[in-house]
Amino acid sequence: MKAVRVKEYGGPEAMSYEDIDRPELGDTDVLVKIEASGINYIDTYQRSGLYQIPLPATLGLEAAGTVEEVGSAVSYFKSGDRIAYTSVAGAYAEYAAVPEDKLVAIPEDVSFNAGAAAMLQGCTAHYLCKSTYVVKEGDRCLIHAAAGGVGLLLIQMVKNAGGFVIGTVSTEEKAQLAKDAGADEVILYSEQDFEVEVKRITDGAGVNVAYDSVGKATFEKSIDCLSKLGYMVLYGNASGPVTEFNPATLGPKGSLFLTRPTLFDYTADRASLEWRSGDVFNWIADGSLILRLEHFYPLSEVQQAHIDLEGRKTTGKIILTP
Repeated sequence: MKAVRVKEYGGPEAMSYEDIDRPELGDTDVLVKIEASGINYIDTYQRSGLYQIPLPATLGLEAAGTVEEVGSAVSYFKSGDRIAYTSVAGAYAEYAAVPEDKLVAIPEDVSFNAGAAAMLQGCTAHYLCKSTYVVKEGDRCLIHAAAGGVGLLLIQMVKNAGGFVIGTVSTEEKAQLAKDAGADEVILYSEQDFEVEVKRITDGAGVNVAYDSVGKATFEKSIDCLSKLGYMVLYGNASGPVTEFNPATLGPKGSLFLTRPTLFDYTADRASLEWRSGDVFNWIADGSLILRLEHFYPLSEVQQAHIDLEGRKTTGKIILTP
């Protein structure tokens, strides 16, 4: 089968499209014939070595497809079932062996592309506003990278929960996307100081929560945008990791909270995985959550897909098709 492999850490050129053996199944594994794989920023972190993984490796942490074969102890899924998964390595491939407890069924009215797009980013947006900080009616929320895959979904979920959204983006085009998703205010951080603008928009009160996937470039100012007892939710490092911070500064700024959550922990048990993915799929099916799907690349063109993602040339979700 074809797969995308990384043998040494590096840029997009570190990925190779090559033939490898189909994975062998354990007793509780399912062989998935992949129809669509999602690309996420974490894939670039693993490829570059920012997040260390054992090499050589097949990249990719989410996909959707059909069950091709099941292990001897698999009881829930059968051949032909439509499924999706996240948080299992190896999705940049034609086939993947996935533990049964990591799979969820896709409703018939949700496409494979939507299934792949919804798992990692949809479940991430879900835990951010339903668990890490539970958004309530009237809460003021700052969302960085508001036109990105998680950002556009998070805007919609926060608005559906009654929150007020301030988004930050880099271009007018992305500002319009954020507004179309429901953002109340959008700041072009390339032209405006987002901290100054947040203070202006909130009449100096600040926001209850800042959702920051950018990292180093926005971290300090995001904290300064918070109201008393506010939550700084750092869930990504698009501009680089935050390596120096004194937690003692959180007290004088208003007894603030700082957390660095990951999807892996918020979907670690079956009940959490089914709750989050179930909500996301149901919202997609009833139209209350709109996915932006417009960037599709063949698996063989994965290098270009990563170049475009890191070059901020994409919005919404990027899908690989074997």
